[in-house]
Amino acid sequence: MSRRTENTRRTWPRTLLSVLLILLWLAGAGLGGPLFGKIDEVSSNDRTAYLPDSAQATEVQKALGDFLGADSLPAVVVFESDATIDDALKEKLSTALDDAVTAEGVKDDTSPVIVSEDGLAAQAFVPIDADADVGEVSSALSSDLRDAVPDGVTVHITGPAGFTADLIAGFAGIDGILLLVALLAVLVILVIVYRSLLLPVVVLSTSLFALCVALLVVWWAAKLDILLLSGQTQGILFILVIGAATDYSLLLVARYREELRLTEDRWTAIRAAWKGSFEPILASGGTVIAGLLCLLLSDLKSNSTLGPVAAIGIVFAMLSALTLLPALLGLFGRAVFWPRRPTFEPAHAADENPLDGRGAWPRLARLVRRRPRMIWISTTVVLAIAAAGVVQLQASGIPQSDLVLGQSEARDGQAVLGDHFPGGSGSPVYVLVDESRMQDAANVLLGDDGIDAVSVTASDSASGTAPIDEDGVKAFGPPGTPAPEPTVVDGRVLLQGTLASAADSADAESTVNTLRGELEDMDALVGGVTATSIDTNTASIHDRNLIIPVILVVIFVILMLLLRAVLAPVLLILTTVLSFGSALGVAALVFNGVFRFPGADPAVPLFGFVFLVALGIDYNIFLMTRVREESKRHGTREGILRGLAVTGGVITSAGLVLAATFAALSVIPILFLVQIAFIVAFGVLLDTFVVRSLLVPALSHDIGRAIWWPSRLSRPSLGRREVDEAAASETEPEPVEGRQA
Repeated sequence: MSRRTENTRRTWPRTLLSVLLILLWLAGAGLGGPLFGKIDEVSSNDRTAYLPDSAQATEVQKALGDFLGADSLPAVVVFESDATIDDALKEKLSTALDDAVTAEGVKDDTSPVIVSEDGLAAQAFVPIDADADVGEVSSALSSDLRDAVPDGVTVHITGPAGFTADLIAGFAGIDGILLLVALLAVLVILVIVYRSLLLPVVVLSTSLFALCVALLVVWWAAKLDILLLSGQTQGILFILVIGAATDYSLLLVARYREELRLTEDRWTAIRAAWKGSFEPILASGGTVIAGLLCLLLSDLKSNSTLGPVAAIGIVFAMLSALTLLPALLGLFGRAVFWPRRPTFEPAHAADENPLDGRGAWPRLARLVRRRPRMIWISTTVVLAIAAAGVVQLQASGIPQSDLVLGQSEARDGQAVLGDHFPGGSGSPVYVLVDESRMQDAANVLLGDDGIDAVSVTASDSASGTAPIDEDGVKAFGPPGTPAPEPTVVDGRVLLQGTLASAADSADAESTVNTLRGELEDMDALVGGVTATSIDTNTASIHDRNLIIPVILVVIFVILMLLLRAVLAPVLLILTTVLSFGSALGVAALVFNGVFRFPGADPAVPLFGFVFLVALGIDYNIFLMTRVREESKRHGTREGILRGLAVTGGVITSAGLVLAATFAALSVIPILFLVQIAFIVAFGVLLDTFVVRSLLVPALSHDIGRAIWWPSRLSRPSLGRREVDEAAASETEPEPVEGRQA
């Protein structure tokens, strides 16, 4: 049998398998791709949907439907007039409102127009069906009213429905502009890195196919109510899959290029590259998945549901890098690198010492060899100084009105509302209490300076509520008119307190906390917009304090299994945590001093930690797995330097890609996502260029073979390896028991 025939017999099964893999991924992407425009069908941005079932706000929210009818979101329509609103103008406003609320999605029980005491503003409460497109209904309502009101009157839509509409508008570009910006950023970096036309397309296709298939699984899981999906989770999923799949692809491509210099056959090269990349990709992906699944411990469902959603994305990112990419590379062969195809030069490649090169990374490795202690001590000091800024991070929660950056009609409307009415109008405090304690609870609310007025839900009242004071429920109409009967469900009534301050203000939160303490003896439950914010922040702080230590333990165990050592994982964890602290410290200074943000959600440090530590460890895994491989051949210190020189380019490229993809989150005008974008992007760059390039190699080099304790690599060698290692370090040989150093 000729050599050509034998090669053909070996090649066609591999070609057939590659084609089948590509077709399989193509089919999955074909099913998942069309779902990009349908995510809003299975997602929700209602904050109460993500609260723990035990939270007071959750229990009250579940009961509201029994008192107020079908689920609805109140929209507060605010009219502001240049002139005093007299009876004639009030009538025109009422007519305009009656005409506008006939649109689909608006419920029938709209309140009458109420004029403020100063006569310069009026308000009305319009319930919007929660199952309708709240953003579309609010926009239509606002447009119709602006066309109908007289000149000199401005219209704002605010309240819970208004802020929900703002959030929906903020997330509107998440499957369009966000994806486009992220893919474009990755494409530009890949073109610069590879200086090739075809390879960036192949790598980017791997990431995009992974995202499409992940979205297919996540979409149906949300459709079947297995997972909760929000705009926030959706954006993070997109970025995480693109960034991670590209990182894993870069590692495999780098090994493939190396192997093509050692072997002429492309299939042999791809097999060797796959074997060399499998363990670090699996370990890196497994570390990220483990960190994300720790979020299942969260009380807050927005956190606990992000874990499995993002973990599904990472699974498909790994699968695409380990199946689709090798298939594509195998089919294209050396042509994928055109015009800079790697040449077959086994003798030169085998004898080549990466430390002898002229590039930046060989030079950096030689610098680490000469001054390891100075480098790791100085970088540690700089990172520690940066981390000191973390005490300036204001992560205790932000007002609902500040969730959306830029122009906000709901925020403007709330400001107008606060100028002419009690600030909490339209977003009342709900108190669920036993019927027998109704008056006692009402007296507590009436006695609080933070409450402007109190009413009780009454279905037989035209407005759905009846005012209540110290003497009981009051009647509408002339003297002698009977007072409406409060609605009673399961022996409980629902009180509504109008807050004197805006519902998302610190004063309103203080009022609700005070009421909860005073009503505790009555077994009353306090809910509403303000209570939801308080319960969300409380759950976020609990999650942060619980999950961060758990993630550290899980990652430590994974690193021990991967590196077969204890000391190296400890140092890698410590350096990554230091890097995270530095990123958070710099972010705090930038948020406060440059962007002047109003604060941060308590979940920001948690999310930053999950992504930075889990993803930051990735680069240390890429580095240290190669260092361990080189250490077996050349000794620890030489292996560290060789590993740094060889992986420097690919890991730096991976860091730039991940930083760019997370930075793309900032195009979505949601404060939480913008802050996460900065923290993770800056932290990844810090990890790439400082921690992985300087701190870890210099510290490991200074420690020497003890870094692998207690594995066999940490034990002194009595043969040639020890001599070579000592010579490579340009120092005296390390002392060996029983011998003179």
